[in-house]
Amino acid sequence: MSKSLLTAALLASMAIINPAFAEDSKLIRSISLSGHGEVRVAPDLAIVTMGVMSSSTTAQEALAANTKSMNDLMAALKAASIEAKDIQTSNFSVNPRYDYGQNNGQAPKLSGYDVSNTVTVIVHKIDGIGDLLDKAVSSGSNQINGISFSVANPQDAMDAARKQAVQDAKRKADLYAAATSTSLGNVISLSEGVSAEPQPMMMRAKMASASDAGPVPIAQGEQVIGVDVNIAWEIK
Repeated sequence: MSKSLLTAALLASMAIINPAFAEDSKLIRSISLSGHGEVRVAPDLAIVTMGVMSSSTTAQEALAANTKSMNDLMAALKAASIEAKDIQTSNFSVNPRYDYGQNNGQAPKLSGYDVSNTVTVIVHKIDGIGDLLDKAVSSGSNQINGISFSVANPQDAMDAARKQAVQDAKRKADLYAAATSTSLGNVISLSEGVSAEPQPMMMRAKMASASDAGPVPIAQGEQVIGVDVNIAWEIK
């Protein structure tokens, strides 16, 4: 077969195959947009890290003092109706303490030992957390490392935020469709991302009994439950 005849045969076969191939590989026109929804709710539990730091010239003396103070703290938490399941040891350490002074290049001198024991406490009655902190400090706690707030059951708030996020994405998709003289078809894909962002809170506590001034002031603020979605629609 001559080269010209072979070329003609190939072109003819492509003319037969290409329409079906083009139909199968037809790209679906689509529009993809993101939406955001968020719901603000008051937190109903707090997580507090507190404990005791004790120092002495020997590790044994520092440990004995720390153990006594921690037992007093645990008793105070129990008296405040904090259940055992909501108290968990988060750190325990025994560290030597050195006096660097003015040694003119000489090695630092061992001056004693520090023993630290901290627990993470989940507080379900956050309206009384200020009073709890006061009792903890009065019982011997000299370390309160921070407070964070959370929502025990955020599912309802998350579902409300999901609906808002879908509505936000759909609103923008309708706007773009109208601007381009098209219309939306079926949803092709949907993905979700979730975020929970606590608002800044204020804590003011003295490492001494605050009974004269009343309970430690605490502002719980609000918890923001946020949901982001990305949705793709077919364009008609």
